[in-house]
Amino acid sequence: MLEAPAGIEEAQRVAERIREALCTPLEVDGQEVFVSPSIGIARGETDRDQPKEILRQADLAMYEAKSRGKAAFAVYSPSMNTRRVERLDLDRDLRRAIEREEFEVHYQPVVELSTGGINGFEALVRWRHPERGLIPASEFIVLAEETGLIRPIGRRVIEEACRQAKEWRERYPGRAPIMSVNLSADQFSRQPDLIPKVLNSTGLDPSALQLEIIERVVMDDAEFSLGKPRMLKGMGVSFAIDDYGMGYSCLYYLKRMPVDYLKIDRAFIIGLGEGDPGDEAIVSGTISLAHALGLKVVAEGVETEGQLERLKDLGCDLAQGHYLAKPLPSEAADKLLEDGASW
Repeated sequence: MLEAPAGIEEAQRVAERIREALCTPLEVDGQEVFVSPSIGIARGETDRDQPKEILRQADLAMYEAKSRGKAAFAVYSPSMNTRRVERLDLDRDLRRAIEREEFEVHYQPVVELSTGGINGFEALVRWRHPERGLIPASEFIVLAEETGLIRPIGRRVIEEACRQAKEWRERYPGRAPIMSVNLSADQFSRQPDLIPKVLNSTGLDPSALQLEIIERVVMDDAEFSLGKPRMLKGMGVSFAIDDYGMGYSCLYYLKRMPVDYLKIDRAFIIGLGEGDPGDEAIVSGTISLAHALGLKVVAEGVETEGQLERLKDLGCDLAQGHYLAKPLPSEAADKLLEDGASW
C-alpha cells in the first residue's frame, strides 16, 4: 500500500522494484530457485472506496498481468470487469455445450503438392452455439485448456475423427486419407491411454492416424513425452510437430522425437510469393532441415496461388489452407473424396 497522494506512475515504479527484487535468484537447499511475480495495481480514487473493492480490482489486474506473461504488472481498468464476466459466461457455456454435445468436427484437406491429390484431412473442432452459431476453436480452445475442459472436448473430436477415418477407408480403399488430430499438452499428460482405447473401439488402423503436437508438449516433460510417442509410433501412429518455428524449435528434441512431419505455421507462409526474403528463408531452411532428417513438411494457411506455387518450387511436400479448401463438414469432405478432387 502506498500513502496518498501517490499516483499510478509511482505505483508502477514500486511494482518494478518489487519485480526486480523477486526476480533475484534464491538459494534453497543448495539450489538456485527463480521466481517471477505478477503484480496488479489498483488505485482508491476517493475516501469512499472500500478496501475490499480495491483489493478485488488489484486481483483482476494481477490476472491481467499473468495473461501477459511472467514478471509483469498491470493497472486496473473497468474493462477488466467486462472481460472477467465474459470469461465466466464462456466457461459456463462450454460446460453446458459438453453436456448437450454441441461440438462437431470439420475436416480440412491436406493436399500432396506433387500430385495435387488429397493426402489426408485435419480434424478441427467447431462449437455449434445455440445463439451465436458456428464458433471456431480459436475463440474457446485456450479457456478449454486452462480449465481442463479440453479433455472431454478432445476425446469427442478424436473419437469422431477416427470413426470418420474408418468409414472413409472402407468406402474409398484406393485413396484412403490419413486423419490428423491435434493433441493438447493436457490430453497428452492426463489421458495417456486415450489413443489406444479409441483405436481399439473404432477399429481404425493406427497407420491411418496422425497426431499433431506442439513443441511445448515435449519440453514440459521430455522423458514422458518422448516415451509416449515411441509407444504409439510402435503401434503405427505417425506424428507431426504443429506450428513449427513458433515455439522453442529445439533441434535436440526434434532429432530425438519419433516425428514424421513438420507443419510450418501460417505466419511464415504469408510472405511467400510477395518478395518477403525473411519468410522465404525460414520456409526454405525448414524444408531443407526436415528433408535432411527424413521428415515431410506441411505448409499451413495457404491463402493464395502465389504461395502455393512458391511452396512447390521450394520442394514442400504437403499444404493446407483456404485457397485449397476451408474446413468442411463431413458430408462436403466426403464429396471431395467421391469426386477424386485434385488441385
